[in-house]
Amino acid sequence: MAAILSYAGRVQSPRPQPVPVRVGGFGGAAGLAGWLRANRIARIVDATHPFAARISRNAVAASALTGLPLLALERPAWQPGPGDDWTEVADMAAAARALDGPPRRVFLSIGRQQLADFRGQAQHHYLLRLVDRPDDPLPLPDATVVIARGPFDVAGDRALLEGHRIDLIVAKNAGGGGASAKLAAARAMGIPVVMIARPPVPDRPTAATVEDVLAWCHADLGV
Repeated sequence: MAAILSYAGRVQSPRPQPVPVRVGGFGGAAGLAGWLRANRIARIVDATHPFAARISRNAVAASALTGLPLLALERPAWQPGPGDDWTEVADMAAAARALDGPPRRVFLSIGRQQLADFRGQAQHHYLLRLVDRPDDPLPLPDATVVIARGPFDVAGDRALLEGHRIDLIVAKNAGGGGASAKLAAARAMGIPVVMIARPPVPDRPTAATVEDVLAWCHADLGV
């Protein structure tokens, strides 16, 4: 089974992959549909980040335009458990509003694309953990940047939170295991978390594991 992996191109040095890689956008759903036809793609697997809603919407639309089958790899969302102190909010704007109040030391674990949404909460000190060092000035006047690539572990994240005296975490509900260590560390340390819900995406068939996706691909191929 041959495959092509597509990246948006937002990470400067993505990890090496065992399959051919395409980097960059497609030009919307119609552009994606045209690329699928031109490259004789037989099926679509949407394995993008849960917060990359635009490409997920485009994948659903391109599937409809081309008639190609689509399956989304959808990691289960994180759920609060005993000892967690979560405030769950609907979107990034609501997360920013949840930071009203006196200055705090905030681990803003949202990546770099939407930092400007927190510009109006400049009273806080922000800790940012990013894969790449930003090329442009940050929209937050008081911020510390740590360059690191996951997956992370609980001991390391606890040391990070303690070292920067963090007393609040803002996080996207990405799910999966690669970024959940900060939540376990927050639970152990009694740090509250503002948890941002995933954006809505159109209904589509989903699978919870890579193994299920591979089984779907093989069954569709008659392997």
